[in-house]
Amino acid sequence: MGERRSLGWRFGWLWGAYAVSTLGTWLAFDAFRLIAILVLGAGVAQVSLLTAVGLAVGAVAAVPLGPWVEFRRKRPVMIAMDLVRCGALLTVPAAYALDLLTFGQLMAVSVVVGAADITFGAASGAYLKELVPKKDLLVANGRFEATMWTTSVVGPPLGGAAVGLFGPVLTVIADAVSFLLSALGIRAIGGKDPLPAHARAAPRMRRGELLDGWRFILSDRALRPLFLNAVLNNGLIMAASPLLAVLLLGDLGFAPWQYGLAFAVPCVGGLIGSRLAQPLVTRFGQRRVLLTAGTLRACWPVGLAFVGPGVPGLVLVMAVEFGLILSCGVFNPVLATYRLERIPQDRVARILSAWSVSSKATIAALTGVWGLLAAVTGPRPAIAAAGVLLLATPLFLPRGEHGLAPSTSPPPPLSPSPEERVQDERAPEGATESQA
Repeated sequence: MGERRSLGWRFGWLWGAYAVSTLGTWLAFDAFRLIAILVLGAGVAQVSLLTAVGLAVGAVAAVPLGPWVEFRRKRPVMIAMDLVRCGALLTVPAAYALDLLTFGQLMAVSVVVGAADITFGAASGAYLKELVPKKDLLVANGRFEATMWTTSVVGPPLGGAAVGLFGPVLTVIADAVSFLLSALGIRAIGGKDPLPAHARAAPRMRRGELLDGWRFILSDRALRPLFLNAVLNNGLIMAASPLLAVLLLGDLGFAPWQYGLAFAVPCVGGLIGSRLAQPLVTRFGQRRVLLTAGTLRACWPVGLAFVGPGVPGLVLVMAVEFGLILSCGVFNPVLATYRLERIPQDRVARILSAWSVSSKATIAALTGVWGLLAAVTGPRPAIAAAGVLLLATPLFLPRGEHGLAPSTSPPPPLSPSPEERVQDERAPEGATESQA
């Protein structure tokens, strides 16, 4: 299993903050969908629309925030995004208590939380690369991955029980409180974060830098196929997720606690996978692990089209999700580590933001399309269609001995870094061209 060693007390606070916010998120697993279905009486098209609009508009709103984060101290940004998510979520129980809750409000809160999620992720990825030595990045990402799957084992059953006893709004309150606790944990790391050197050199962002993250990803022969695979794979898996919720909770009559259990128990596979990631990379290398785990994770979801009522249906969902999550538990920390190793320090926030925006926008688009498809065909055929298309996503994974560039190789040249840009601007006219 993975190596156990200390990464320092500052990482410990960051890890703890991640753990508490992740637990809160899993306690509120599918809370907005449950509120839409159980409180507002939404159908399959509305549930898909809720997911799609929140992700799409949130992603668009986050486009300028990623580059903006690049020129800011990362920890204050993380704290601010935690507080934004906390405040936005608390408006839901407040409106519910006043009998003012609407479908439009759920979508608006989804947008705010979605944009804050992307911004927080960009800042936290850049902060992690500053905080942890390169040789420990896989260990750190493995611990985050293991924490996510551990909390996902505990959170959905507890959240499902809370929904059954008190209704889905209570879990939204728990999620909001978890973000507040996360902000306090990140603040407890202490010290004053230095302003990034590239921010001191070029304190203002140029409009052209909004697309710098995508330029880097698409011009990098190693990251480009991984990016396309990850975006399409996640998009198709998540597009079928609201349809599965409607199928299980509506057509097949599963209770909320059963629905939570069906997705909690298989998360043990994610914990196992995240613990296997480091020894597998040590033995087989990054390329082979990414190719194998990335292929395996595409093979499982088609089985969800055959789920039926009662215990057999519950067991089938658990088996399919276990295989999927085990594969993801291996793939995700290896991908996250390779990506951080590959990206220059002064572009981490922009590239992670571009990656996340693309992923969420794809999920939004495919969720909307699959919601319309399910409205015509029913949820089961739409789930089957997503599963079949997923089988083609491994074609985007890098293959061959040179399919994955070594993480120590220099990144491809793109637009100038902030330091280079300032040197160019300060150079006498004609000097830059002669130096080139």
